[in-house]
Amino acid sequence: MNKNDFIDSLIEEHDLTRTFARDLVDSVFGSITDAARNGEEVSIFGFGKFQVTERGARKGRNPYTGETIKIAASKRLKFSPARAVKTALNTKRRAKKRA
Repeated sequence: MNKNDFIDSLIEEHDLTRTFARDLVDSVFGSITDAARNGEEVSIFGFGKFQVTERGARKGRNPYTGETIKIAASKRLKFSPARAVKTALNTKRRAKKRA
């Protein structure tokens, strides 16, 4: 599922306009991004949490030349799913009966 699929599912499920659904999704993603940029943890009950982790500087290799290069320290956003999400992922869904 990509962003447009997500917007389409919101439109169908909640009878929203495309513009409003897109603005809503952009707002949610923007809020998560802003909180992460400020170093805050974003915890959504029943879904999971997003945490900023730091990755130290390290040495790497250029795959084309084999030359050793320096890779700068960076931050990344890590997602940890909630227990309910983990359970849902590992539980088989019943097949829907066809009429």
